Amino acid sequence: MNKQEYQKAVEKLNLWAYHYYVLDDPIMTDEGYDKLYHELVRYEESHPDELLANSPSQRVGDVVSEGFTKEKHLSRMWSLEDVFDAHGLEKWLQKTYRLDNSVTFYCEPKYDGASLDLLYENGELVKGITRGDGSVGELITQNVKTIRSIPLTIAHKERIEIRGEVVIFKEEFEKINKERLKKAEQLFANPRNAAAGSLRQLDPKITASRNLVFLPYGVGINSLEHKLLSDKMSYIYELGFREPPLRAITKGYDEIEAIYEQMQKERESYAMMLDGMVVKVNEISAQIDMGYTVKVPRWAVAYKFPAVEKITTLKNIILQVGRTGAVTPVAIVEPTEIEGAIIERATLHNFDEIERMDIRIGDKVIILRSGDVIPKIVKVLANERSGNEVKVERPKNCPVCGSELLQEDVLIKCQNLTCEARVVNSIIYFASKPCLNIDGLGNKIVEQLFNAELIKSVLDLFDLTMEKLLNLEGFKEKKAHNLLNAIQKAKGSELWRFINALGIEHIGEVASKMIAQAFGLEYFNAVKEELIAIDGIGDEMAESYLEFMRVNRETVQKLQVILEPVAPEKKEEAKENPFKGKTIVLTGSMSKPRPKIKEMLESLGSKVSGSVSKKTDFLIYGEDAGSKYDKAVSLGVATLTEDEMQEFLQ
Repeated sequence: MNKQEYQKAVEKLNLWAYHYYVLDDPIMTDEGYDKLYHELVRYEESHPDELLANSPSQRVGDVVSEGFTKEKHLSRMWSLEDVFDAHGLEKWLQKTYRLDNSVTFYCEPKYDGASLDLLYENGELVKGITRGDGSVGELITQNVKTIRSIPLTIAHKERIEIRGEVVIFKEEFEKINKERLKKAEQLFANPRNAAAGSLRQLDPKITASRNLVFLPYGVGINSLEHKLLSDKMSYIYELGFREPPLRAITKGYDEIEAIYEQMQKERESYAMMLDGMVVKVNEISAQIDMGYTVKVPRWAVAYKFPAVEKITTLKNIILQVGRTGAVTPVAIVEPTEIEGAIIERATLHNFDEIERMDIRIGDKVIILRSGDVIPKIVKVLANERSGNEVKVERPKNCPVCGSELLQEDVLIKCQNLTCEARVVNSIIYFASKPCLNIDGLGNKIVEQLFNAELIKSVLDLFDLTMEKLLNLEGFKEKKAHNLLNAIQKAKGSELWRFINALGIEHIGEVASKMIAQAFGLEYFNAVKEELIAIDGIGDEMAESYLEFMRVNRETVQKLQVILEPVAPEKKEEAKENPFKGKTIVLTGSMSKPRPKIKEMLESLGSKVSGSVSKKTDFLIYGEDAGSKYDKAVSLGVATLTEDEMQEFLQ
């Protein structure tokens, strides 16, 4: 093979792979492909300087990662608003038509997999990033290159982010689980879990062996000039990406419903799992005009397939103890398959609910699962009882530490602060994103540290050393170094994060911010009268806060010395304006994200509350104002549109 033959071999192999993995239309036998592929590899080994970026040999990952680095998306990957029935769709359409009543809609499947962002520059795949939190994901480029339905090079030479879902086809999923069963390995619960787990393997060869498939659904950063989303996506498919099994342009409710019903009817015949249909405004200029709420685009919605109900048997009820000591009952049911997921647990909420429904161990029950929602028991089939069913008694002692439980309204709580379940869960919460955001300190690591007796409280985190961590299974120097660094970075965090991280019952992010602003570093000396004087903090919250500080004062003060949280600056007195000293409630969709408007009003000396009451001075509303608007009108509260608010200020 010479250089020209090598270049032609790359073209041939890529064409054969495209027909096999993207078009499902093989034009060469496996034997023929393998023969040419091995010739190509031999040539590349002897001519490494001539290696082409789009050579199929580049799909085999030889380097095992120690871990994935974080990577920022060039543009945010948004979540979608969900609707679950025709009424929900109709309501969403009404909102959309209020913004623009001349639009059409692009409908495509909602795949049940793992979201992925691909970045191409100068026609070459340069990065593959998981969705993560939408702004930052994990860099998994080597794994992504092993997915045959993702082109390594494309004809489009300008920078472009192509977004899509990585799935495992149902047939491949069955094959993987059969292999895992033979090896006595834990089975994947469903194709989505298998896809997500395969995508994040540290060894790319494992990812390559799983036959993952990438299905595009949109673009991020791009310079494309198409006026319609449907045309833009057609162009993406022409670049060598796999098309969906069904997509359509529709003009309104009736046509959207017709496609939805067709997709729902045909979904079992599709190779991949679907959990609904995505409806997007087709006109790109209208998408730009409609914009986004804080969480979702206004121009798109996920129309989920109906919840699925199945009958199963309640085998047992186990008790889980959370970080605040709340004891929650969980139903263990006969394993039941619902849309590719094996369901073995269901939500029971609390013991009042168990008594209300008269749930007994051994009962035949109906469980309901909708999309990603945790399954729940919706009905007991009492007429199916044999007489051997067992009534469920309220527990009197903690299932973990054995200490006496406290009944608090519908909650049952373990008060023992040294209870293992409380310790582990409180540390997990302490390290979570809304709290001190200690990267790398997830559930498994916390449990491992606790079981190794390296941590028995949050304080012990700050006594961890390289030497202690290297004695743990799975910890190499780099991993230990990263964890210790992340723990050190928690020092000097904002005070509200520190208060939130303590995990005080009823005190969340908003209350923590208000307490930090009101008391600064004297937060632990607050008295009840001062707390309830803060708008939004009531008796129950104040009592919970004071009880926590009374019991844990010494621990909290030790943590403060270690972490040195930074108190917020005292706000300057606002100049006189119509909103100074007024209590304001915001509702509806506005031109700017509501948190921005809230921040602006607070800088003017307003108190922005989450609920309407007689104490409310103004309700400021945007599109889709709902029950808060109705309540304000009924109470005689002054209501202003966003434009009227601006006029007031001017």
